[in-house]
Amino acid sequence: MDIVTDSTETDSTVYGRCGEGTAMHTLELVTDKGDTVVYTLEGEDTCANVLGGLFVGDKIAVIGEHVDGLNEDMFAKKVINLTSLLGTWESLDKNFEILEGGAVVSTSGEPRYTEWKILNGQLILSPDTFDIYSLGPDSLYLENGRGIYGYKRLPQKSLGKKKAGK
Repeated sequence: MDIVTDSTETDSTVYGRCGEGTAMHTLELVTDKGDTVVYTLEGEDTCANVLGGLFVGDKIAVIGEHVDGLNEDMFAKKVINLTSLLGTWESLDKNFEILEGGAVVSTSGEPRYTEWKILNGQLILSPDTFDIYSLGPDSLYLENGRGIYGYKRLPQKSLGKKKAGK
């Protein structure tokens, strides 16, 4: 069972917004610190893993590395569109909403998720840790040692707002 036990682990992820200079093979990331970093999305013997698409202004998490032989200094190993990750997700036995700011509203299924974050390219839905296998406009597939879990996106009604209104 993948349980988060050490919250002091160093996070190699860079966070920011997708910039206007983003193109088919490059990602311009305007970091949360205000810097602009250009990542190569493709290169010789490399292939970036872009999850959730790239849309100007969306919040993005990037795991990058320096690759010798590329014109650009940085290569994006994994790109996660955090804006696409937000929303209400449902499977046969779970229903939860990933909210901005790290909160999760979990209305069914065990364990009940309470918070989320990205750490070194993995999604931590406290208390579990997952690799994001796939993130699309209407589907989310998460993988850990127990298997791959599929979720569909529910319409924009907010579980958190419903719960607060009761």
